[in-house]
Order: sequence, then structure tokens, then C-alpha cells
Amino acid sequence: MKPQKTIAEETGLAGKGMFGGVEAKVLFRPGPADTGIVFVRTDLDVPVKIPAVITNVTERARRTALQKGSASVETIEHCMAAINALEIDNLIIEVQGPEMPGFDGGSGEYFKALKKVGFTEQASAKKEFVISEEISISEGGSYIYALPYDGDGLQITYEMDYTKHTGVGKQLFSCELTTDYFEQNLAPARTFLLEAEAKQFQASGIGTHLSPKEILVISSDGPIKNSFRFPDECVRHKIVDLIGDLGLAGRRIKGRIVAYKSGHRLNQKLAAKIFEQAGNADRVAKVGTDAILDIRRIQKILPHRYPFLLVDKVIEINGVKSIKGVKNVTYNELFFQGHFPGTPIMPGVLILEAMAQVSGLLFAQTLENTGRLAVLLGMDSVKLRKAVVPGDQLILIAETIRAKNRTAICRCRAMVGSVKAAEADIKFMLVDDDVV
Repeated sequence: MKPQKTIAEETGLAGKGMFGGVEAKVLFRPGPADTGIVFVRTDLDVPVKIPAVITNVTERARRTALQKGSASVETIEHCMAAINALEIDNLIIEVQGPEMPGFDGGSGEYFKALKKVGFTEQASAKKEFVISEEISISEGGSYIYALPYDGDGLQITYEMDYTKHTGVGKQLFSCELTTDYFEQNLAPARTFLLEAEAKQFQASGIGTHLSPKEILVISSDGPIKNSFRFPDECVRHKIVDLIGDLGLAGRRIKGRIVAYKSGHRLNQKLAAKIFEQAGNADRVAKVGTDAILDIRRIQKILPHRYPFLLVDKVIEINGVKSIKGVKNVTYNELFFQGHFPGTPIMPGVLILEAMAQVSGLLFAQTLENTGRLAVLLGMDSVKLRKAVVPGDQLILIAETIRAKNRTAICRCRAMVGSVKAAEADIKFMLVDDDVV
């Protein structure tokens, strides 16, 4: 395994944010082994540390931002791209201001500043994740795939389609990410805006400090008062953004990425999937199981016991948004004695009960619901689509639709492999367990 590395000494940069135009000062400091990349808002009354991982991403239009509480750091993707390309594992980034400097709209200034101070190898091994199976994400007419790759690094193919805009058109670019290649062929590629978008942004008070000489604005005839650094500069910058967003997975990725019209939203969804899978792999390596909640911890949360506890383990929890559990169905289940002798089929009501139980585990993740029980109030849109039989493994998925102080609704589904066995919208009342 390669050793982790950080920068050899401190270095700083300053400049105005691309969207807000506020002057910001940035100090890069070496980070201890296993720290990861951490942004620190030092201009606040109490400095706030925000690790650069996907779980801290907050939704923003046309950029990537991190948030913890009320503190945020905006437009981090160009800085993260340079860090990722330089294979820096640990770094403290002190920021005085709400947004990272935009410079010329590319990643070059960050890359040059970090490369100049050199690097120090550290005792811990570099964290890596090898893509072993396809991950696919699509939204509207856009998609992004992570695929296994025979090489030892990260290979990226990106296609953008601006057919209706003659100043950009269709562009396809493919490359193998290395530090040297990034420096020469990707870091100089700048953020771009169509002329109509630029006018709309400035009318809304965004980027009013910028002129076409300072940011790449493209009309139907090409750049306005500017020129391309590469004939396909636009697609190259899309790859820069992608590299920056993938850095939020918290480790070096080995595999192949194929993207079509992907933006920050899809990039971040892919980073979240990789982050999740890497976490599961780390857990299996450490404790020999992929369970976030094993049966012993489940029993401390749910009051159900044999023969009515229908969740064996939980393998994924996404805050209070969603949860994924597992129910292994065996011939020894008590209900198979009568449902039906000779043709054992798991009762549909018990599949629904299993989905309700995994929803109860989701609600229990918040402090205010500790000690509360999720009592079933009703079900809508119930559909039983596939018979579940001995030997099947039910994957139980619940996603929060609405959660209030006393009531909550989850959209649930039970899967056997890639086939949906059941689905329902389930409504609960959250009550103190000593009231039931």
C-alpha cells in the first residue's frame, strides 16, 4: 500500500469568490495522518471544522459546497480537484470567507500553490477504493457510471452535448488521471457560462464583479472578449469538476468513470455511493460484517422478539433520510408451518411488517426519538408483487417522506435481488415506549 501524504509546509492564497465576489484568504496547513481533507471557517466567532466528505455536502446550484450547522464553505470543487490530482490525503484548509477564491475559474492556482511547497509521506497507508461492480446513476437525460477497470488508476470519459449552442456544441474527452496529465491538460480548463446564463446571473446579483475577460462567457460565435485555452476546454472543465466532486468520497478511487451531461448533483450522488460502499468494505475488513446495526443492537431499539422480529441486520443508514435492512428467509420460519404446507410462501402482511420495523429503526437514529416507538397508523399504495419463499433474502428499504414531532411517513420497498417483492407508504405515530 502507498503511504498517505500531506504538504511539506504551509502555503496561502487569496482572491474573490466566483459567485459572491467576497474576498477570501485561504491557508493550507499539513494535516496529521488519517485526518483527511478538512476545511475550517476561521473567520467565525468560533471556528468551525467541516470535513470534506460527501455527508457534509449541501445543495447548491452549479457548484459544490460543504456545510456544518450554519457554517458553510462554497465552491470547493476546483480546490478539491487539485488536491485529488496531487494525491494529497491529509490537509487542513483554513478559510476566511464564505467562498473559496475563484481565480480564473480553473484549478490551476490551487494546483501550483500546493505543488510548490512539496509533500511529506506519512506512516499510515493511503485509503483506496477499487470499483469492483458497476454503479449507475441517471437523472433526466444525464447519467454517470462507475465501472471496473483493468488499469491501476482512474480513467474518465465525459461527453457533453450543447448541440443547441453552436459556441460549444458536442464534446467528448477521455483521459487517465495522473498528476502530470492533470497539470498540463485539465488544471487550466475554466468554468464557462453561456451568454444568456451570464446575463441572468448578473441580473440576480451573482458574479457582478466579473467581466467576460475574467470568466469564460460563450456566445453562439464562441468566447466573448476571450479565447479558448483548448478547443475542447468546456468538456475538460467538466472533468475537473468531476474529479473534485469524487474527492468527497474520502479516498483514492481506482476504476473507470463514464459520464454524459453529468453535473455536480450526479457527481455527488456517485461520490455518495462510493463513500457508502467503501465504508461497508472498511467495516467488513475491521469486524468481519457489513452490518451497521447487528441483531443485538436492533434488539436494544425494537421491542419485537421471536417469532416477530423480522430484521436481521441494517447495512446502510443515510442520516434520517433512508435505511436499508436485511431479512433472511429460511424454511425454519414459524409461519411456514401453516402458510402453506407444501408450498411455503412468506405472508405479505409479514413483509409489510418487516418494512415497518426497518422504518422504526430509521426513526430511532435521531436523539429526539430515542426511547420512542413507531406505532403503525396506516398504509397507502400497498402492492405485493412477488412471492417470497425460503432461501430468499429480503432487502428492506425505507425512505422518509415526512417526519414531524409525533407522526412520520416512510416510502418502503422490499427487494429480492433486483426484483421488487412489495412496496407501501407507511404512516406511523411516534410514542413514548412507556405509554404503549
